[in-house]
Amino acid sequence: MKAVLHNSENPNEPLKIEETENPKPKENEVLVKVKATALNRADLLQRAGKYPPPKGASKILGLEIAGEVVEIGEKVTNHKVGDEVFGLIGGGGYAQFAIIDAQMAISKPKHFSFEEAAAIPEVFLTAFQTIFWTLLGNENTGTRNEELGVGNENENVGNQKSILIHAGASGVGSAAIQICKILGMKVFVTASKSKHEFCQNLGADIIIDYKNEDFAKVISEKTDDKGVNYIIDFIGKDYWKQNIDCIAVDGQLAVLAAMSGAKLENANLSKILIKRIQITGSTLRSRSLEYQRELTRQFSEFALPLFQNKTLKPIIDSIFDWSLAEYAHKHMEDNQNKGKIILSVSQDS
Repeated sequence: MKAVLHNSENPNEPLKIEETENPKPKENEVLVKVKATALNRADLLQRAGKYPPPKGASKILGLEIAGEVVEIGEKVTNHKVGDEVFGLIGGGGYAQFAIIDAQMAISKPKHFSFEEAAAIPEVFLTAFQTIFWTLLGNENTGTRNEELGVGNENENVGNQKSILIHAGASGVGSAAIQICKILGMKVFVTASKSKHEFCQNLGADIIIDYKNEDFAKVISEKTDDKGVNYIIDFIGKDYWKQNIDCIAVDGQLAVLAAMSGAKLENANLSKILIKRIQITGSTLRSRSLEYQRELTRQFSEFALPLFQNKTLKPIIDSIFDWSLAEYAHKHMEDNQNKGKIILSVSQDS
């Protein structure tokens, strides 16, 4: 098969399509003919040598795929050859064929294109995990929509709660905004001025220009100094003090990345104690297969009906032919995207 390969010893060398070995599915896996994949910040980090793939995962970039099942492992019973699926993988998405665990492969809604389906797995699973399992604490308790109050404005679990989502126009940010609005939360986001309308159209209530405004001050003013109940942060060091300043008593901070740096100098822990703040770091790629399977199951139960009725929607910034993967990476590096950047994978030999 062909795949987009990178030089792990020289991250500045352009990505290029080359021949490589076909993957072989194990007994609980399926082989997918990839029609589309998507970019993630993890791809940029892996290419730079800062985020190696988990043990046993493909070294080819790409954490999510959408395509057609062409071969199944001997113990697979939930999929058959010809099924159209999408899902999260440990690596290998930038290729004509990729392996996915059968329980991680989600049946593609018929009205979705492969590009739309490829825009879902990483960002929506991350957002779902963060909101339900980290912040709301619903891990392994089931997430049926009627239990969560989805569609019931008066009995919504998120009623009267507020959340700050940093990088609101990012892939995870755009997914988190949608989920939090379904739960009835008041949503604050940070985003550059050019992305404010985009976030507003997704349902964000207050959009803060992080380049020209102090988000902690804005939140204090908008909440009568009470602060927000939850924060989802990807930035790290540069936002640490403001996050602590603007979070409410008994608030919860989920740290998903540290794009500005991970080391704090002269950090003051007093507000963490006084406010009883809970701080949780979270990842997804390094989780166990069993964890990811259960997350996929609960996410599918919650989200698929909402994708079907268009309450939830995948957000695509742009679609590049996979031969232009280098340009797609540059687009993400320049922080130009609003939503997901998709690679359309050609099957031409």
